[in-house]
Amino acid sequence: MKRSTSTILVAAIALAFSSGAIAAMTAAEYKASKDQLTADYKSAKAACDSLKANAKDICVAEAKGKEKVAKADLEAAYKPTNEHRYDARVARADAAYAVAKEKCDDQSGNAKDVCVKEAKAAHVHAKADAKVTEKTADANKSADKKIVAAKKDAVEDKREAEYAVAKEKCDTLAGVPKDNCMKDAKLRFGKS
Repeated sequence: MKRSTSTILVAAIALAFSSGAIAAMTAAEYKASKDQLTADYKSAKAACDSLKANAKDICVAEAKGKEKVAKADLEAAYKPTNEHRYDARVARADAAYAVAKEKCDDQSGNAKDVCVKEAKAAHVHAKADAKVTEKTADANKSADKKIVAAKKDAVEDKREAEYAVAKEKCDTLAGVPKDNCMKDAKLRFGKS
């Protein structure tokens, strides 16, 4: 039953990330989820005790990896920043690498060496992809700010141009009508 609770929790967090709709998590919910993850890890690790040799090592590596990934996902859900999402991706890469290395211990000689190199290559790829995703998100955020600033500048430039046109139209008038025209133009374009 505990395993299904953690599976549901991890699935809910993953679904929240995939949909982009991350609901705010209270501190109490965060703490409860963190405590549940710790309990799930202890249970998963205890289940490994009945195994022997490398099978036990693989089981322990899987349990540790799942805990680290779940905690990183939880942190990213609680504090949704690019840095926390990056940390979650790296936690996945590290967990997969640790398990893959343990599985390589079942082999020997060149086959083991190749297995370890493949695991390392997969780890490097996953971490590089995580870095690209983080940098892309940062660049998009920076670009969004620049776009907003450019749009604001464009609106101001257009407003100034329209005000200049309104003033020029007022120049064709004289006396009180010109004064009223200028007042109206200043009021319309927010000039004092």
